Amino acid sequence: MDVILLERVEKLGQMGDVVTVKPGYARNFLLPRGKALRATTDNRARFDHMRTELEATNLERRAEAEAVAAKLDGARCTLLRQASDSAQLYGSVTARDIADALTADGRHVDRGQVVLERPIKSLGIHRVRVVLHPEVAVVVEANVARTAEEAETQALAASGGGEDEADAEAAALFASDDEAAEDASEEAESAGEADEDGETA
Repeated sequence: MDVILLERVEKLGQMGDVVTVKPGYARNFLLPRGKALRATTDNRARFDHMRTELEATNLERRAEAEAVAAKLDGARCTLLRQASDSAQLYGSVTARDIADALTADGRHVDRGQVVLERPIKSLGIHRVRVVLHPEVAVVVEANVARTAEEAETQALAASGGGEDEADAEAAALFASDDEAAEDASEEAESAGEADEDGETA
């Protein structure tokens, strides 16, 4: 299926690009989230008419996101959880938990902006990517501990690490999130294909 992108979509294209995607990915992700339009003749004309307004809105939102990013980048939130002696959590920390913890600290973040490759299931400080805008993302730290005292100890230990190590972790995080985004896209496409099979059965 050909679609017109209404905003930048990672690993797919820029605003205004006409790209070919699987029907399931378009129907389950791009179209309902307002990220694209079907590439029909009418929609091409509609996009041309809307383009200036979309670009202006995108610049405004990007500027707002960059302002938030300046305050949020490197922020740390603490999440207290029960865990075993081997540091494995009884349960897990999700994107919603991290968003709620950041919001409670006065930094409003929506759970849909928090990108986790998989739920956090161990104690420690975990670097997490937060996407504020298709072109703006930052890394925050989730300090998962049994007690506030343990969280403080972990924070002190982490602050003793070198900047080079932190930079390497951030680079690895962004790379793994790109792979996770691809996996999520493939899952959406597979779901769409399953829906089509159900409709034709």
